[in-house]
Amino acid sequence: MFSKSTILAFAASLLAANASREQIANYEPYSEVTDHNALDLDQEEMEVQLAIGNDEAFFNAQQIYIDGGHSKSVAQVRLTAPLQVNVLKGTEMLGNTPSGNQVKLLAYDDNVAGSQYMKIQYMPSESQKNYVLCRVGASLDPMTKGCLANTGVVIIDPEGDAIEIGYEYDLTKDNVNKRTIQRFSTGAKKRMYDCDDCPQNYFKQFYDYYGEFDYGNQIVMAAFDGGATNLRNFNSDFSMYKYDGREQIIKKGTAFMIVWMYIVYNLEDAVADCESKCTLQTCNDDIGAHSWDMAVAFYTGMLEGDNGQGSGKFPYALADKRCGNFNTCGENGNRVSGTSKVNLEINRNFKSGLAKFLQGDCEAVKGHKDVIINLMKIPLIQGTLRYAWKTDNEAYSEKAEAEGAIFAMSIAPMVATCNAAAGQVLEDNLQVGQNGSANFKEVKAALESVYDCLGVDPCMVGGLWDQASQSYLMDAEPPKECKGGPSAAPSNTASVGVATLAAALAFVL
Repeated sequence: MFSKSTILAFAASLLAANASREQIANYEPYSEVTDHNALDLDQEEMEVQLAIGNDEAFFNAQQIYIDGGHSKSVAQVRLTAPLQVNVLKGTEMLGNTPSGNQVKLLAYDDNVAGSQYMKIQYMPSESQKNYVLCRVGASLDPMTKGCLANTGVVIIDPEGDAIEIGYEYDLTKDNVNKRTIQRFSTGAKKRMYDCDDCPQNYFKQFYDYYGEFDYGNQIVMAAFDGGATNLRNFNSDFSMYKYDGREQIIKKGTAFMIVWMYIVYNLEDAVADCESKCTLQTCNDDIGAHSWDMAVAFYTGMLEGDNGQGSGKFPYALADKRCGNFNTCGENGNRVSGTSKVNLEINRNFKSGLAKFLQGDCEAVKGHKDVIINLMKIPLIQGTLRYAWKTDNEAYSEKAEAEGAIFAMSIAPMVATCNAAAGQVLEDNLQVGQNGSANFKEVKAALESVYDCLGVDPCMVGGLWDQASQSYLMDAEPPKECKGGPSAAPSNTASVGVATLAAALAFVL
């Protein structure tokens, strides 16, 4: 039983949730996405296992990929008596942990009267560090202190009749994750293709190129298993790789193919919702701002922190890593350290897009969406160029070859849509098993030939910068039109200061 004071306190906490939200890399979401933002913890734990490099660790990493461990935690319980009332998805509830602490809950889906089972989702908090205190799944380091007790009651309608529902379950086995990286790929057909108003232009390009809806999952699973893919293009046999090469295919395939496409899906879904449901007077998180916020959460991840200066695993982190290789960090895109110009521009467009969304200005939102996706292509191109150069100019490395292959696979469908011959150049030069035979000049020329079609600014791609010689690597200079431009004057100065960045953002917005 819960006291009246407990129930009233719970209701007050729900009202407080509408206050200003904790930022994600300098972006304040309009809706609750802390739980979404935590998915990069799955990626981090998976990468820790992959780095160990043995069969057991790869098995552990695969389970995390499949079953998750940190996002959308759900208790699957058996009711001690048939449900007496209908309980709709999203209904707020309150329960107790084994130690007697309160835990906030939501009905995961609709439940009709008479049901004997229920899925109950743990309600995330505003805190990035304590967003959900029950995280089990496939994690090797589970968090159980915030889980429901093995037996007890949950209450519904804390401000009204306070209906109590008895339940029982196994805390260690019946707490699962309903959001996993694998499901982003295996669920893509339903979300991005089999619908009347699917706006997923980019997903269609990838499906047309690979011939499989779960192309990302098939690539990743083949790397886990040490086998071969059976795709329409860019087929790869990973049996020739040991742990080093397979590790790179998996960790970059998950973050920069599967999660990357899911970010695009949320951006395009937000625009579609805006265009079909918004007016200049009414547009809110029920209509699509939540999808926009989710795109930010999956682009960035929790590990980047509230200011974007952390050490993440998702596309935000890749953009900052590659800018150091290509002399494209900072406000002017001419530094080799600090926040990438790509991320600074994407952040501005995330913020401006949300503001326009809430005003019901869907055409402006669509413009911001297009800019963001085009900017997201740049680190994939930079990764392809970097490892094509290494494969051509350095001693053979399984790791470098695998990185070149997976970056090329992440951009090849878009390149091939622009120019089939250019796409074939990527496959011919960056396929696994080339043993150092890639031709960097051909790869660079192929990519540069489609920059305009891709909507990519060649000067933001930059050139491969060599810190030792303080010059561009051989044959890897920025495109000719950028000579003397923003990427031609490298600087080792750290990224733009917080105050300067804030001022710049205020001016743009």
